[in-house]
Amino acid sequence: MNKQTLCLVFLSFFVASSYAQLRQNFYQSTCPNVESIVRSAVTKKFQQTFVTVPGTLRLFFHDCFVRGCDASVFLATPNAEKDHPDDQSLAGDGFDTVIKAKAALDSNPNCRNRVSCADILALATRDVIVLAGGPSYSVELGRRDGRISTKASVQHKLPQASFKLDQLNTMFAAHGLSQTDMIALSGAHTLGFSHCGKFSGRIYGKSGIDPTLNRQYALQLRQMCPINVDPRIAINMDPTTPRTFDNAYFRNLQQGRGLFTSDQVLFTDSRSKPTVNQFASSNSAFNQAFITAITKLGRVGVLTGSKGEIRRDCSMPN
Repeated sequence: MNKQTLCLVFLSFFVASSYAQLRQNFYQSTCPNVESIVRSAVTKKFQQTFVTVPGTLRLFFHDCFVRGCDASVFLATPNAEKDHPDDQSLAGDGFDTVIKAKAALDSNPNCRNRVSCADILALATRDVIVLAGGPSYSVELGRRDGRISTKASVQHKLPQASFKLDQLNTMFAAHGLSQTDMIALSGAHTLGFSHCGKFSGRIYGKSGIDPTLNRQYALQLRQMCPINVDPRIAINMDPTTPRTFDNAYFRNLQQGRGLFTSDQVLFTDSRSKPTVNQFASSNSAFNQAFITAITKLGRVGVLTGSKGEIRRDCSMPN
């Protein structure tokens, strides 16, 4: 066995051993009602604003991709992750959802300071997906919260709207996620919104409209995002069913209605196109792949056992 193979074997063993300690009934003896308490708080927040759904889902993704799923994105220390430009557009409602759920848990004497912010975020993510009409799934629990959050650690850790397939695959593979996982997780763009500045280059490029973009859709986007418009104006990422977790995102890609380059490339690149077509034709195939992918995402870089801590305040280390 050569040195490179040995390193890969060790790395896979290390990754597997860290998430092997996650289990669905982790709080059975310490906070048996954790799931119903979180679900109730998330549902209440959802009834106040739909932004709860995409805000929470995006927060989970950003947290896991930077330092692993350790709730480091919540820390409000100087020069923290949330201060990086890639995180500044995270919706406050995502943070508030977890804070409200933690307050609900802390009001129960059995659960006070027993459940990590990282686990609350994982549960809340599943709950918002269900509230938007998506699939339910069992959430593995037992994550602990990290104590470190740095603005610098976000650099080059999150996918960009301009990414092509190789860049996407490389970034996701670094977290043990396959191309199919990446495409399934991209399907979360069936919810939520983006700002004009993120895709204006596709509708106002030097050569005109991006040829991979449906022209009629591009002209609609120009109406909603005139050249001198505030770049923070928000546009639905799924122009057909923006409040429903479904496979419409993939049908949109087939019609050239992917908002970002990183969306549309999934259909224009022959290596990923068959998976897009499969998910577009079968909502159940998409749902199953999404459950697999988000479960794997929830294992990325987790702290378990004696590592990390259970924060008393999600925004501050103990």
